[in-house]
Amino acid sequence: MEGSTCRLTAAPEGEPRPSGSRQSGRDAGSEPTRDMRTHFRVCRFIMESGVKLGMRSVPVATACVLYHRFFQRVTPGVYEPYLVAMSCLYLAGKVEEQHIRTRDIINVSHRYFNKASAPLECDKVFWDLRDSVVQCELLILRQLNFHVSFEHPHRYLLHYLLSAKSLVNRHAWSRTPVAETSWALLRDCYHGDMCILHTPQHIAIAALYLALNSYGVELPVGEKEWWQRPDGP
Repeated sequence: MEGSTCRLTAAPEGEPRPSGSRQSGRDAGSEPTRDMRTHFRVCRFIMESGVKLGMRSVPVATACVLYHRFFQRVTPGVYEPYLVAMSCLYLAGKVEEQHIRTRDIINVSHRYFNKASAPLECDKVFWDLRDSVVQCELLILRQLNFHVSFEHPHRYLLHYLLSAKSLVNRHAWSRTPVAETSWALLRDCYHGDMCILHTPQHIAIAALYLALNSYGVELPVGEKEWWQRPDGP
């Protein structure tokens, strides 16, 4: 698996395709910065592919967490990040009981990098790529010691939104897109390793808190803060 490529060589239009390879000199900034940019782009690829595959938000989030946890345990630059991402989508579908066919993942990924091309034929290139995705899935499982079920902030954010909404005038709440902004901020958390560095409760609170502050929505002060209300998730 080391040095494997997913044969998706063309980059999306207007965007250089990141690679995991090391670069010498000062041409692209520090190594951690390059890795961060690569992971950001790959997670965007995971999210866009998830939408095209009709995946729910939680399976897509699981795919991003699998990706970040895998690269937390391996040396950056050894494995092709987009191949790992494809395998994470495939594995996340199994974990969250929304199985996605490898052929669909391969075709969506191929179209992502080659927008004007037709779907891949079932030839040697396709079967080699399919074998790479399956083998990479096994590698991810081994690296994560088969710990692939995660608790996400989604249910906490839903509860906190309902709790905050009950404390605000309904007309003021309807005039501001606090809920939509909170979900967008939560989704953005999965572009980086924030989703594996903090607890899901804290991520959900932070997303809602930032959304409330962005629109100047103030919650009434009570004996307990809105995230400490007894009707928790």
